[in-house]
Amino acid sequence: MRIAIIGGGAAGMMAGIQAAEGGAAVTLFEGNEKLGKKVYITGKGRCNLTNAKTYDEFFKGLAHNGRFMYSAMHFFSNLRMMDLIEGLGVPLNVERGERVFPASNKASDVSRALEGRLRALGVEIRLNARVEAVKTAPNGFLVRASGREEPFSRVILCTGGLSYPATGSDGFGLALAQALGHEVTDLQPSLIPILTREDWPKALSGLSLKNVEFSARRGKKLLFKELGEMLFTHFGLSGPLVLSASAHLVGLPLDEILLLIDLKPGLSHEQLDARLLRELTAEPRKQMAGLMAALAPKSLGLALLELAGIPEGTVASQLTRSQRGDLAGILKALPLHAAGFRPIEEAIITRGGLNIKQIDPSTMQSKLLPGLYLAGEMLDVDGYTGGFNLQIAWSTGALAGHSAAAGA
Repeated sequence: MRIAIIGGGAAGMMAGIQAAEGGAAVTLFEGNEKLGKKVYITGKGRCNLTNAKTYDEFFKGLAHNGRFMYSAMHFFSNLRMMDLIEGLGVPLNVERGERVFPASNKASDVSRALEGRLRALGVEIRLNARVEAVKTAPNGFLVRASGREEPFSRVILCTGGLSYPATGSDGFGLALAQALGHEVTDLQPSLIPILTREDWPKALSGLSLKNVEFSARRGKKLLFKELGEMLFTHFGLSGPLVLSASAHLVGLPLDEILLLIDLKPGLSHEQLDARLLRELTAEPRKQMAGLMAALAPKSLGLALLELAGIPEGTVASQLTRSQRGDLAGILKALPLHAAGFRPIEEAIITRGGLNIKQIDPSTMQSKLLPGLYLAGEMLDVDGYTGGFNLQIAWSTGALAGHSAAAGA
């Protein structure tokens, strides 16, 4: 049996391993000069390859259509992925939030190990091989790449979404699937930096905040609330908290969304007010611009004073009780408003993709076209930051490869 795998990213590499282990003759087509190009940039080049949370807790990290993943995760779980990588000679570390990284902090170690396994299994890897068309044939499919057409019994399509097109995720695989009859749902960015209506965050570009609480509300409904790290940029907001929050905002009217930063999440409003009073009393002659250094980075402190309507030259002893309350309120709930997202090309992952109702979740086989299997970011399934999206790719790719080789 000959199986063609189109796309040599996370899902494609795992599909190749499973299909070859199942006894199939596998040809892997990759349009780039190397496999796993997007894997190389995950985790800022360190490769956050999965998340070590328990099975039930892991599913809380799936933001959209998580139920579709039950069979795939049961077949190839996050723990099984960790065992595979360590078995290939790459030690792993589990960090904050159960994020899993190679101990070397080199994404290349993960890709290299998987490629080594593919080659050891006899998988034919064709690099710089852009697939131009997939057609049905009497005994399977015809795959055309680099002007050459070849027959295959089964095809596994796993070419990614629209994010980071320089890595090959430019939507061409979605077009191939559409040509074979599959529906593509609305494509939107997710895990994406947020543009703000306000200009003041842009003046703080490069400032990172740690151990703050970031939340998003739509009217009285709390959409997101989490403690962690965020970043001010030249266009608004980014960083882990902001990217995770964006997954809850995709498709919503952003003019109805209020973003809030709690700069002192460990203190209640009353405790913070008491601390402010102590600071003011201890140095009554000091200007507020200087006092703010104990509460926030200098550039942010000055912005907070302006937002609270307090001139930076105000002497501590002159601060009124009302002004102190306003400042405490800003520190506990710094308001911002979303104006949009960065372009989808900058998104970590794509929300939307192949309609999962047309795919059998127990095998990853198309319900429309037997012998066609679909996996990875092409699917309309996504998770938060922290290794969840790569695990979606590993699991769906593994199940697709196993099923294709077994004829399931």
